[in-house]
Formats: sequence, C-alpha cells, structure tokens
Amino acid sequence: MREVRAYLERLRLGEVFTIIVKPDAPETKLLGFDADKNSYRIALKAPAEDNKANIELVKFLRKETGKQVKMLKGLRSRTKVVKIG
Repeated sequence: MREVRAYLERLRLGEVFTIIVKPDAPETKLLGFDADKNSYRIALKAPAEDNKANIELVKFLRKETGKQVKMLKGLRSRTKVVKIG
C-alpha cells in the first residue's frame, strides 16, 4: 500500500485516473491497485447516498495528494474517473 500512496503523492496536475470505490466500509483507506482494471480501489466510510461517498472520496484524495481533485465521470457509479488539478 505504501507504493500506492507514494504514486498518488506524485500525480501531476491534469492527470486522469480511474477509481473503484467501496462505500459503507469500516474506514476510508486505499485498498490497492487493480492491475486487471487499471484502477485504484478505495474503501469509503461514507454511504452511497446523497452524494456522501463522492464528497468523502474527493476530500480523501485532496488530503493524500495535496492537490485539487475533480470528478469527471461516475457520480452515480462505483467506478469513478477523477482528474488531479
């Protein structure tokens, strides 16, 4: 997991990547990288209702990267496409 966090910290502005989320988890954390789907997996403590999981995902990624995060696709899906910067 350390290498996943290190990669997130090095993301360049404008970089786009895919995340698969697992809402209603015991805690919010990086689960790892799914090479088959070329996506990061992130557990979110927030439920998938009233946009709570999306808000928590953006806050978590901002905290991990120290950069602005924009969700491009997947507002109502477990698969999200996000942009850094």
